Amino acid sequence: MPRFAANLSMLFTEVDFLDRFERAAKAGFEAVEFLFPYAYRAEDIKQRLDAHKLKLVLHNLPAGNWDAGERGIACHPGRVAEFRDGVRKAITYARLLGVPQLNCLGGKAPQGVAPEHLRETFVANLRYAATELKKVGLKLLIEPINTFDIPGFYLTTTAQALSILDEVGADNAYVQYDIYHAQRMEGELAATAQKHLARIGHIQLADNPGRHEPGTGEINYAFLFRHFDRIGYAGWIGCEYKPAAGTEAGLAWRERLTA
Repeated sequence: MPRFAANLSMLFTEVDFLDRFERAAKAGFEAVEFLFPYAYRAEDIKQRLDAHKLKLVLHNLPAGNWDAGERGIACHPGRVAEFRDGVRKAITYARLLGVPQLNCLGGKAPQGVAPEHLRETFVANLRYAATELKKVGLKLLIEPINTFDIPGFYLTTTAQALSILDEVGADNAYVQYDIYHAQRMEGELAATAQKHLARIGHIQLADNPGRHEPGTGEINYAFLFRHFDRIGYAGWIGCEYKPAAGTEAGLAWRERLTA
């Protein structure tokens, strides 16, 4: 049976962030994830996790100026020092919050930088991050993102992610496999997950088109959930979708598609 984690950056957004933990627990979730904790004190987030008996399964490394449209800086040659500062900050939060893994967003490729320099920078930053995370027992994830939603994003396919991880050479670095992004960029969801299961550290979901809850679009989630069980995926599946008509109103998919 799949284990679902509520993504608090996408679900229950009609209430303040710190109030979403209670809503997630009341909706039957045992785990949560979110983009970033850095606007809040780690102690305040930890209090909400503990009060509602929730596990935190994922958050991201700092990703530049999100409100200004940045979506990561890991491939930016001129921002290596900022990236390393972000790694240290993320580890501080992770140790307080008990999260086992951190996701690194590669970012949009800066204009005028040669492709080989982008890759060189990304690989070097990932090696640094993986080394620092391993010191405290954390996994590092990288996530391919579709270029329809984020034009210019550097890391776009599973194959590219695996190639980069091969070059990084860290045994605590994995792919974050987002079904929605993968469907838009490459398809072959079941075969890809099965072939590369050992290198997938976390899975996220949303349906397509619309990035709404499972069952609203073209992806056969009932099949995929059974498939993940058959191939032995034992991790959490993050629910990173935009509710079509309110979070609670759309949660019936969990029972309907896993029966």
